[in-house]
Amino acid sequence: MPYRNMHPARTIKTVMTSAWVELGLIDYQQAYALQTRLAALCREQPETGYFLALEHPSVFTLGKRGGKEHLGVSTEFLNQQGIDLVHIERGGDITYHAPGQLIIYPIFSLRQKRISVSEYVFLLEEVMLRSATDAGVSACRDERNHGIWVGDRKMGSIGIAIRHGVTFHGLALNVNTELEPFTWINPCGLTDTRMTSLAKEKGTPLELETVKTQLKKHLATLLDLQFADTPPAELPITT
Repeated sequence: MPYRNMHPARTIKTVMTSAWVELGLIDYQQAYALQTRLAALCREQPETGYFLALEHPSVFTLGKRGGKEHLGVSTEFLNQQGIDLVHIERGGDITYHAPGQLIIYPIFSLRQKRISVSEYVFLLEEVMLRSATDAGVSACRDERNHGIWVGDRKMGSIGIAIRHGVTFHGLALNVNTELEPFTWINPCGLTDTRMTSLAKEKGTPLELETVKTQLKKHLATLLDLQFADTPPAELPITT
């Protein structure tokens, strides 16, 4: 059932100009390595921020609470399907990433923006809720798990990690995602939970770029951001 429909007034006081980086389809481990380098940079320069927009090839990831007990198929089966299984330090349990899923990894200092962790999670949910509404899908929060839901079906997930006040990892919104692999796991460690997508709820595929544009707009509004479109080659890091 819906929960936390109201939240205490936000305390964000500064507008931050952040890099918006389009990475396209990128390997999970490669994107993770990039995140860690940018998070380290944000610790040194807390006034900076980076938002990575991307898709991943098919991969299952296990968060800090994750265990293979929520994986319903063998690693041999995953190998046959060409799907990796990766352990990672983000919050949450097991989840699935694949093309057609819009992933945003915000990397910035929560301390600099004066946002609490609970408020930040709420804002990420709100971004996805508004993006779903823009696509013509009515979604809600649910007490079972963070993210967004349509009835008893989960459509968007949140998993974050925080180091020295800098957040990374982020949100994953199913747009046109192939849903069958979700049936091979207990998504987010939840039993008897089905996953859905914007396309499934609408009954027709959606343009990922259109959804991304709306989601970017809501991020800017809700987090008091200005985005500077930044090619990956112009990021201030060494490879």
